Amino acid sequence: MPPKPLSSSLAAALSGRIRVPGDKSISHRSLMLGALSVGVSTIEGLLEGEDVLATAAAMRSLGAHVERRPDGVWEVAGRGVGGLAEADDVLDMGNAGTGARLLMGMLASHPFTSFFTGDASLRSRPMRRVIEPLARMGAGFVGRSGGRLPLAVIGAQSPIPISYELPVPSAQVKSAILLAGLNTPGRTTVVEKEATRDHTELMLRHFGAEIVVDLLPGGGRAVSLTGHPELTGRAVVVPADPSSAAFPVVAALLVPGSEVVLTGVGVNPLRSGLFQTLAEMGADIQFTDRRDQAGEPVADLLVRHSALRGVDVPPSRAPSMIDEYPILAVAASFARGQTRMRGLSELRVKESDRLAAIAGGLAAAGVKVTVSGDDLIVDGDGGPPAGGAAVAVRLDHRIAMAFLVMGMAARRPLSIDDAAAIDTSFPDFVTLMNGLGARLVVPGGEG
Repeated sequence: MPPKPLSSSLAAALSGRIRVPGDKSISHRSLMLGALSVGVSTIEGLLEGEDVLATAAAMRSLGAHVERRPDGVWEVAGRGVGGLAEADDVLDMGNAGTGARLLMGMLASHPFTSFFTGDASLRSRPMRRVIEPLARMGAGFVGRSGGRLPLAVIGAQSPIPISYELPVPSAQVKSAILLAGLNTPGRTTVVEKEATRDHTELMLRHFGAEIVVDLLPGGGRAVSLTGHPELTGRAVVVPADPSSAAFPVVAALLVPGSEVVLTGVGVNPLRSGLFQTLAEMGADIQFTDRRDQAGEPVADLLVRHSALRGVDVPPSRAPSMIDEYPILAVAASFARGQTRMRGLSELRVKESDRLAAIAGGLAAAGVKVTVSGDDLIVDGDGGPPAGGAAVAVRLDHRIAMAFLVMGMAARRPLSIDDAAAIDTSFPDFVTLMNGLGARLVVPGGEG
């Protein structure tokens, strides 16, 4: 498909009340656990972006009945733990790294072979960190060098429970092992030195699995699952995605005079690193009407324009905000003083080399930026950056949205070379932001 360039220029004060799309992580998991349950699950607020739709299509290929009702609620009629059927064709996961890795875990303990592929970005991303523990459980893998897609997962005939210590914090690896453990006899345990997002544990418990979480010295956790539970279809209400909310939140902080309300945003403590960091920078963000939805904490967010200051972001915070560093870096470029984001090695293996993409885009927009090892250092003077850049987003939806937000408050417009990737997580981004007062348009045309 031809690229879809988009330009962003100085916005009027942003105002309005919005709901961003459903949480991508929870959407993937709700479809998968619904497919492994007995009975029918209903999912309200499912993110209908390309990544999640790829997971829905995969569940259908594996024998679950998945459909969207006219009222927008999704229904999944599951096949029970261990009941998935061998797919007739290759499972094309598009750009969905989460969907691919979690599904590899599910299928590692089913006694048949499954074939995975994806788009150019996903085919370049490493899968070895998932392959290693799943191979210990008895699964086999045949893929390209580095364990990259296209790849075959040869499910274990007699899967073996393991206790596995994560070498690096990764909710995807943890989740893949736990999902493999569902169809494995005995007790499967994942030990993490730093707590990562716990959506899988919360949702497994919601569907009826036996999950035990032991807290370890130093903030780590040991998560244990007893195999062969009978999961039962459940109702799931998907919170608004905090990673998607990050873009209008930062836009409201940066554009003078702005006041925006975001409703029903997930505020799981293991996903709230960005909000904590922005508060340290002086952001005016108020959390109201706190409540729970299917075990997940949610709240409404009231966000007002704020003068920001530079801060030091510790590496221990990375697991709780790994997807939000592109937009945090944009916020830092408007702050007064230096912001140092530490320990970002994980950003090198996301949809793109995000560390390089962030630094390159900021530098092109006139921001003083340095990469030192795995640290990103941004120096701001408290005013808007020059802007005026054309940013290559490298098929990365978060890079695309982050620099469009920068253009809303920079001195000169910014453009991106291709907005198509935004549809993977936030299909209505342009419409929603323009409704608040942004000016996102196709260069030479209308938005």
